[in-house]
Amino acid sequence: MNVSLTTWLVVVAAILILIFVDLVTVSRKPHEVKFKEAAGWSIFYIALAIVFGLWVWQSAGSVYGTEYFAAYLVEKSLSVDNLFVFIIILAQFKVPSIYHQRVLMIGVLLALVLRAIFIAIGAAALAAFSFTFVIFGAILIWTGFGLFKHWDEDPTPEDNFMVKAISKRMTITKEFDGSKSFTKVDGKKVATPMFLVLIAIASTDLLFALDSIPATFGVTSEPFLVFAANAFALLGLRALYFLLKGLLDKLIYLSLGLSIILMFIGVKLIFTYLHETWSEVPKIPTLFSLAVIGLVLTISTIASLIKSKKDPTAHAHAGRVTAPKKSEHSH
Repeated sequence: MNVSLTTWLVVVAAILILIFVDLVTVSRKPHEVKFKEAAGWSIFYIALAIVFGLWVWQSAGSVYGTEYFAAYLVEKSLSVDNLFVFIIILAQFKVPSIYHQRVLMIGVLLALVLRAIFIAIGAAALAAFSFTFVIFGAILIWTGFGLFKHWDEDPTPEDNFMVKAISKRMTITKEFDGSKSFTKVDGKKVATPMFLVLIAIASTDLLFALDSIPATFGVTSEPFLVFAANAFALLGLRALYFLLKGLLDKLIYLSLGLSIILMFIGVKLIFTYLHETWSEVPKIPTLFSLAVIGLVLTISTIASLIKSKKDPTAHAHAGRVTAPKKSEHSH
């Protein structure tokens, strides 16, 4: 796919303008976001992503169009799981609800920056060594298998190495001081719980970037499409949080579905490498991948809604890749 520098600059500029508009208009004044506002922004961002996909389809052909939509679907489903973790962080640190959107906006900005860096590294690695496909595939299979085993559990702050390390080394107040990360107590500058929240969000973004970039490269090896799919999925994340806040709890089997999708894309990446090395090894077509991703997401959503209707006490979990530490069992 030949993408001119002008096209790159226009797309990046458009994304930066959207972020700026969001910061200036929506997130500037802390307020509780209502369903109607969240629905409006969610529809706007999803429509924008679809329009972009149709433009790719029309200008670059159906192959790249299909790859973009598959990548967007993977990123959108992973971003919903990302939301689960954000909700857990906001709840565990007892962040006042009027500051949720400010924290989410910072989270989205960090995620965009980190993913842009990982896309550049990933694209360079794939261009230099085709064995990178196998490394990416192994990361996804390991992550997917871990999530498959622990899909009905939630991560805790004790899992977060950075939060633990900073908590030991810094003085942190018990009370929030608005949305400030630092405040003064008896003339001394100290961190607020908001600082720890931002550290937790940043490190979560880093971990999700490590998963989502190989997953997107699994359905398209075009850096332009990987970047666009990531950007459009993340731009709608803040609005999606307020839209799905009440519904997320009902998506009981989403983590299980995501674990299957990650393992499937991991296998697809390994087959891509094998096909390049030995042409007789079949390559998994993008259209088939799109169908599998769509089917798994549909089944896990329908099964979740049936389960939540039958058992109103059942609720969704973000899932975790590794088993909880022994000390957590005693809590």
